[in-house]
Amino acid sequence: MATKLNQILAVEKGVKSDTQRKVTDAYHTIQKNALLSGISRTYQPIDDEGEHLPAESTRVQVKADDVVRELGKALTRLFDVTATKDWANTSARADVVVDGETLLSGVPVTYLLFLEKQLTDLHTFVAKLPTLDPSETWTPDASTDSYRTEPVKTTRTKKVLRNHVKAEATDKHPAQVDVYTEDVVVGYWTKVAFSGAMPAARVRTLVERVTKLQDAVKFAREEANGIDVTDQRVGDKVFGYLLG
Repeated sequence: MATKLNQILAVEKGVKSDTQRKVTDAYHTIQKNALLSGISRTYQPIDDEGEHLPAESTRVQVKADDVVRELGKALTRLFDVTATKDWANTSARADVVVDGETLLSGVPVTYLLFLEKQLTDLHTFVAKLPTLDPSETWTPDASTDSYRTEPVKTTRTKKVLRNHVKAEATDKHPAQVDVYTEDVVVGYWTKVAFSGAMPAARVRTLVERVTKLQDAVKFAREEANGIDVTDQRVGDKVFGYLLG
């Protein structure tokens, strides 16, 4: 049964982490001199009446050559899996199809992965685009290349002091007058608002298009990753040379 590229991708991460662990263990092992050292010591008195002491010995527990060969086995697996993936990536291609129409033809799987990431970032950006205030009515304005509202006219007022005579002056009493202020219209403001934001419908359309393209790229990537691969055996050659 042929191996698929997506199967190789599924095991690649595990092989990498397992190999990294074995490389780390091997490095730590060869730093422990006690494991690589052995000794054999016997004692013989000068004459038969001298004290007899037991022999002492410590066996070598780790041989550097064995560590290297075991490490080579682990790395051989990693080299083979990575080579199989990379060789397959050179021929893994698919079309990006949106609404039944081919937007991009024969796109390499590595570029599809790049597109996926870029479109994710683009989706975040587009979804945050500023939209026009829905409480206003906006129309395109050619002179400013933006949007504008209809003119809104408002009054400008000014407080003016007024007198109210409550009682006329007599020969005995002065006039009784109340002083008050009155808001008097002195002019008019005409306000037109401008905006460089987008209509909400336009933003929704852009988000929908980016999402649709994201889905198309994911489908294309899955299709490209479904190709049959040829298992590569480069690890034996590399370590055959290194350890030969």
